[in-house]
Amino acid sequence: MLMHVTAPTFTHSLTVYLKDSNAYGNTYFARYFEWQGICREKWFFECISRDMLQKEGVFITKHAEQDYLQETFPFQDIFCELNAYDVKKCSFWLEFRFYADGRPVSVGRQQIVFAGHDRKIKALPAAVIELVRRYVK
Repeated sequence: MLMHVTAPTFTHSLTVYLKDSNAYGNTYFARYFEWQGICREKWFFECISRDMLQKEGVFITKHAEQDYLQETFPFQDIFCELNAYDVKKCSFWLEFRFYADGRPVSVGRQQIVFAGHDRKIKALPAAVIELVRRYVK
């Protein structure tokens, strides 16, 4: 009997505040990019490397995008789900799915590249690739 093992999904919750919204009360689009960064950093810290691999190199965001599906408003709780995909020797992609009241409100993606301190692209440590692959859905 074959068993299918589901990859873990990293989750993080946020709350929309008045500072996150405009005069009409809907959330600024730019906040979703900020929230991507918050969720990504927490995932790196908790699941990949507590020191963010600072001795080995740096993570560079090569590409980022966000698709908006529905408005959100102050004091709503936002839940972000993060999974990885297209993991390669020097890079990988992250997908961010944002939900409010159980409904999808936005989805975003980032391509992350690993580089040395000289900013030249280099291979991710093998152990890190394996940790990232755990989150491939």
